[in-house]
Amino acid sequence: MSAIGYILMIIGALFYVLGGLGLVRMPDVYNRLQAATKATTLGTFSLVLGVGIAQPVWFVKTLLIVVFLTITNPVGSSVLAKASYIYGVKPFKLSKNELDKLYKSRGDENADN
Repeated sequence: MSAIGYILMIIGALFYVLGGLGLVRMPDVYNRLQAATKATTLGTFSLVLGVGIAQPVWFVKTLLIVVFLTITNPVGSSVLAKASYIYGVKPFKLSKNELDKLYKSRGDENADN
């Protein structure tokens, strides 16, 4: 049973790494916020449930933590996105010319569409 807990903890750590990668790779605040929120939510679920399975005495507490995070993480990210929008942060957009250059550099045959 503890092996399953440790596997879940490793999966949670991998979600955290992917969330950090999303922060670096995404072009604007909204995409970064989405990548970080999804990855940290899933990472925390896996990590906390892994701890609960590895230490059965803590299982009820870890379930309460997961329920709390299920409610608070989406609300927090929505508030941050709304604040960014109100502040005037514009989403990242490529112009038609930039998109054409990107498609041609990749060798896409649908570059004219």
